[in-house]
Amino acid sequence: MRDDWVVVFVTYDPLEAEMIKDLLESGGISVVLRSSKVGPYPVNVGKIGEIKVLVRAGDKEIAEKVIEGGE
Repeated sequence: MRDDWVVVFVTYDPLEAEMIKDLLESGGISVVLRSSKVGPYPVNVGKIGEIKVLVRAGDKEIAEKVIEGGE
């Protein structure tokens, strides 16, 4: 099983990203949030405002099901 990190969700809402992270972590899935934001400026222009939710490649399928509400 590969240990690479893959994107399972992209949002522009930091609260939504944190909620998804908490949901996945509560199921034992390791999560990393990545953002291109340069603090402290609250800029959400194009891809600068993107927040990517990443999980290990081996957890991708289950993470997507959890996000979709399937489990």
